[in-house]
Amino acid sequence: MEKLQTILKNTTKKDVFIFILLFVLLFSSTALFSQHQIGHTTITFQDANRNNRSIETEIYYPAATAGTNVAMASGQYPVIVFGHGFVMAWSAYENLWTEFVPRGYIMVFPTTEGNIFSTDHQKFGWDLQFLVHQMQLEGATVSSIFHNGVAPKTALMGHSMGGGAAFLAADSLVQSNTPYFTTLVGLAPAESTTNGVSSINSALSVTVPSLILSGAQDGVTPPNDHHIPMYNSLASNCKTFISVIGGAHCYFAKANFNCDFGEGTSSTGISITRTQQHQVTFDFVNPWLDYTLKGNCAAFVEFNDSLQNSPRINQNQSCTPNPVPTIVDNNNVLTSSTTGVSYQWYLDGNPIPNSNSVSITATASGNYEVEVFYTDGCSEISAPFVLLVTNIEINNFKGNIIVYPNPTSSILNVEFSDSKLYVATIVDFLGKEVLKERIENRKIDISALPSGIYMLQLQSEKLVYTTKVVKN
Repeated sequence: MEKLQTILKNTTKKDVFIFILLFVLLFSSTALFSQHQIGHTTITFQDANRNNRSIETEIYYPAATAGTNVAMASGQYPVIVFGHGFVMAWSAYENLWTEFVPRGYIMVFPTTEGNIFSTDHQKFGWDLQFLVHQMQLEGATVSSIFHNGVAPKTALMGHSMGGGAAFLAADSLVQSNTPYFTTLVGLAPAESTTNGVSSINSALSVTVPSLILSGAQDGVTPPNDHHIPMYNSLASNCKTFISVIGGAHCYFAKANFNCDFGEGTSSTGISITRTQQHQVTFDFVNPWLDYTLKGNCAAFVEFNDSLQNSPRINQNQSCTPNPVPTIVDNNNVLTSSTTGVSYQWYLDGNPIPNSNSVSITATASGNYEVEVFYTDGCSEISAPFVLLVTNIEINNFKGNIIVYPNPTSSILNVEFSDSKLYVATIVDFLGKEVLKERIENRKIDISALPSGIYMLQLQSEKLVYTTKVVKN
């Protein structure tokens, strides 16, 4: 999140609440996401579908105490499967795992395809794809250190060659409808063309929310040839491209001889430090992961706030927002205009019990709202819909009710044939409750109400009767 003076620039009264929310998020997130120690283990997996290909994997995970092969911290944690850059070891990305793991993520690093003479980007993409599935199996395996500790949410992330390979893996995962593949993050991703594959072409099939970060001065994988075509090709309905002003190709990782040597011969005009580029990266990737992997909708607000206000980046974003529902009334059957994965209906601001379908039958007058929850875990709520329910009888009411005189300027007489006591509720034409009292003497005094049309609801323990009354 940007400095206070940046956020406050041109702040209007309407923005004050948003600023306070983001201010609280900034400082509360430090406490919420710095609670875990870092555990580490090394596992060599065998991919039976590729002649038992060995995939040595370094894994860092949230733990109660730091160390190797220590127990996981209690809970379930999303997974980040990360692809390293060309001739770069996983250890070059210590800056990433020491940032993300304490915040409650498992980071998985395959060490394959590190040979300068025989690197195969397609095989590396298959390794990443395999590990997305394998970590879910680890969570379900009683003998695994990760048993019951893996959440069904996974990000593919990679740098340079690993970023391009992540696109190749994402293509296959989307086409196979992998339910726990949630987001794709590329750090200066390189177009991969080994064996005729193409990361840019694979992007055409990627529909999950996607984020690409690019160093503006990257001469190793020039943005115009690599990062931007990948972004443009993405089929995601929510994708973001961030260009770090003055940024480099290798600065997404720690200092690394191979990468830094290559950049020294190709990149010019780098004007920020490695530490500064790390900070920009975390400022955006942290809330993005919290939103896509943990369903933290407030984190997406934080992400977009920084996106709009940061002086350290240029950006492009294409995100289709979740639609805001409206309410359609058909003879007191209220229906949400949009379809979600679940619903919650409200009457006068209070949740209506067991009202979790796209439609409800209204039995009382008032202000109705529907909250629709979408696949990203976020929700939108409709504007209040004012409904006046007339002449509804519930539970086969057989008694006769007479309300008179109507219109009246003061007293309403209420006659009913049984001996039950009734509660009288009167709401105005906007659905606001203006009177509520128990009927003891079969009279209701409305002399204090302004002239107008009202709805009178009479209710016993099980029965409801509603009618229109006019106050002179």
